[in-house]
Amino acid sequence: MVEFSLPKNSVVKTGKTYKAVAEAKNIRIFEVYRWDPDSGENPRIDSYHIDMDSCGPMVLDAILKIKNEIDSSLTFRRSCREGVCGSCAMNINGKNTLACTKAISDYTGNVKIFPLPHMSVVKDLVADMTHFFEQYTSIKPWLTNASPAPEAERLQSIEERAKLDGLYECVLCACCSTSCPSYWWNSDKYLGPAVLLQAYRWLADSRDDNDKERLDQLDDAFKLYRCHTIMNCTDTCPKGLNPAQAIGEIKKMLVSR
Repeated sequence: MVEFSLPKNSVVKTGKTYKAVAEAKNIRIFEVYRWDPDSGENPRIDSYHIDMDSCGPMVLDAILKIKNEIDSSLTFRRSCREGVCGSCAMNINGKNTLACTKAISDYTGNVKIFPLPHMSVVKDLVADMTHFFEQYTSIKPWLTNASPAPEAERLQSIEERAKLDGLYECVLCACCSTSCPSYWWNSDKYLGPAVLLQAYRWLADSRDDNDKERLDQLDDAFKLYRCHTIMNCTDTCPKGLNPAQAIGEIKKMLVSR
């Protein structure tokens, strides 16, 4: 019988435990993935006992409390705290989401916090987004129109503008792409749900006249058609968007053209 095992340096070990002060009565435990590439040590899970009576309601509040008051070496991304920038995307209790918009009260028991899956880890909770943004750049995510620029803005009807609802709200957090098994298997070629949703955002825009070139680029066995409608992307999107539907619309456009 064949036995498979992970390389020794990839095995996640039990890390440090940081207890709350003795007077704390309302304690929640946060188990956080830690890895420093410069240390040469294996990844570990550190446990932080947080007094919720002196902590904000969101998961990001707990992470900031750890950083500011308990362990300043913890590394993560964050910016807006409003679910707009997408910086604090991470895996919380097994599901990708934004730490700033996820309430601690949504979870029972310990809260387990990991970086986004599938991506290389830069340090602790920071995932390497380089390849993701290179793919995003490849779809030319800007308005293209060969006609002379008008004196004012390019106008849309109310109906034309409504077609962009559910598309423009994407904050490129990569929660959907990193929850997609097809992206895990083929991320070198498959664009993934986030980038494809953004591609459809420009295909659906009445002001853009570059549909032919955009569709030609997407008409590829791997870039688009590695989507198998698993629906993890739609399930995990912290903005409530439907990347799977956008991918389906692109496929329909390719069939009908």
